[in-house]
Amino acid sequence: NVIEGALKLSTQTADGKEQIVGVVYPSDFLGRPFGQTTPYGVEALTDSFVCIFERKDFDRFAREHPRLEHKLLERTLSELDRTRRWMLLLGRMTAEQKLASFLLETSERMQPAGCAASQPTIEAFELPLSRQQIADVLGLTIETVSRQFTRMKKDGLIDLPSRREVVILDRQGLEDISG
Repeated sequence: NVIEGALKLSTQTADGKEQIVGVVYPSDFLGRPFGQTTPYGVEALTDSFVCIFERKDFDRFAREHPRLEHKLLERTLSELDRTRRWMLLLGRMTAEQKLASFLLETSERMQPAGCAASQPTIEAFELPLSRQQIADVLGLTIETVSRQFTRMKKDGLIDLPSRREVVILDRQGLEDISG
């Protein structure tokens, strides 16, 4: 369970290049309870704290608390829905839609974990990925990502105080673009 920070999940392609297959944010579950080890490498993108459970301790705790398995199933299904949306993003969206969707999701997922059912989304955050990594995740070139950032800033949708910092100025505008 990631308590704070962001991690990337990646694998090596047949030609030896790294392919980022996901980003893990605060309160996300990492690994495979009740199963084998995950086939992906994990690397911290930001300063992170990760809560680690020994498999035997986790299995015992789950047996003692049956509702935990239900909650894990709910989280797994939510992650499956998010993955399906991401497949749509990669396959059907324009570069502008992809980046807008990425920024909205990042702003929502970089929030510190809390107990409130509905926490306000953050408008200013530090990107956990470099522009090249964003391009790789979105299936774009770094030049296209940079052009889209520049256009969104010019259009007053976002501000870019530094290379990694993003401030969402017009969330509704980004939502309209993302579809």
